[in-house]
Amino acid sequence: MNKKSLSVVLIPGFMLDESLWDELVNALPREWKIFRASLKDGCTIKEIAQKIAENVPENFVVIGFSLGGYIARSIAEQFPEKVKALILIASSLRPDSEEQKNQKLTAIRLNSKESFRGLSSISIAKTLHTSNAQNRNLVKRIQEMGNRLGYDEFVKQSMLDRSSYDISKIICPTLIISGSEDQLRSGEEAIELLGQLPYAKHEVINNTGHMIPIEQAAILALKISNWLVEKELWQGEDNFGN
Repeated sequence: MNKKSLSVVLIPGFMLDESLWDELVNALPREWKIFRASLKDGCTIKEIAQKIAENVPENFVVIGFSLGGYIARSIAEQFPEKVKALILIASSLRPDSEEQKNQKLTAIRLNSKESFRGLSSISIAKTLHTSNAQNRNLVKRIQEMGNRLGYDEFVKQSMLDRSSYDISKIICPTLIISGSEDQLRSGEEAIELLGQLPYAKHEVINNTGHMIPIEQAAILALKISNWLVEKELWQGEDNFGN
């Protein structure tokens, strides 16, 4: 892999579109080739992973946020020869609990194609650091991502089976990043990932909730870049951002 022109695939989370990554992309080295993936193609995590892998370079670093981390893992499991490194942000090994499944079914029933306008303000606030939970512009931005994706995508993503697959097939270096005040994904879940991946490292970002790519994009970019230098996948020249 050319260390100066690193190919990086970004996979968003639940009911988030490619614009999730705007701040992060602006903070990453300019020479990187960035591919923003979508979850729209495919009806299962495995299928979505396959569709993404079909449309990206032969060798790449894959970065998955939250639900996108499950899909990134599936790519690394199915195509180990393509994935040079795996980065999991605010993600988990755990499948949905029965309570979570019931909550999602209730949300599906309470919405419709005609009424759906994205995730509720209450649920979005829970994804944010307490200092951002009342930020109307930020909440609206996240809500609009879901609105653009629509009700059918909401149903599909809600019903995805998050059960673990064959994680033993992941042989690439892995960076696990968690938020210190994430209300959705606990530090314990990050440690569980760390325990199952033999070539993994765990980093914690402070002063952020679940939405790390938006809330702490600059620090996230620095941790990603420094780790890729450490793994000798990138030379690490000082030309971040614009």
